[in-house]
Amino acid sequence: MQRIIGVTELQRHFRAVLDEVVSGRVPCILTRGSRPEAVLIPYEDFVRFQELRENETLARFDRLRARLAAQNARYSEDEVAADVEAARTERPA
Repeated sequence: MQRIIGVTELQRHFRAVLDEVVSGRVPCILTRGSRPEAVLIPYEDFVRFQELRENETLARFDRLRARLAAQNARYSEDEVAADVEAARTERPA
């Protein structure tokens, strides 16, 4: 279950809200003018979220690397090196 609380109420009851988030593991959506602005979550949940984002990013890079490797499999290392060198020397004036 989550809790929705206005910023003004949070200011008045910060310690109790923080205890509820940390001890009760209740996420708290912070609103300003009835619009959601931020979320308070336990630190462990934040760390887990960060790890998931990092793993997702690494997985995207792995998929991209595999796709590029498949597209370039027919080219030798020498051909790639020659193309890179040609691109370096063909700079517009």
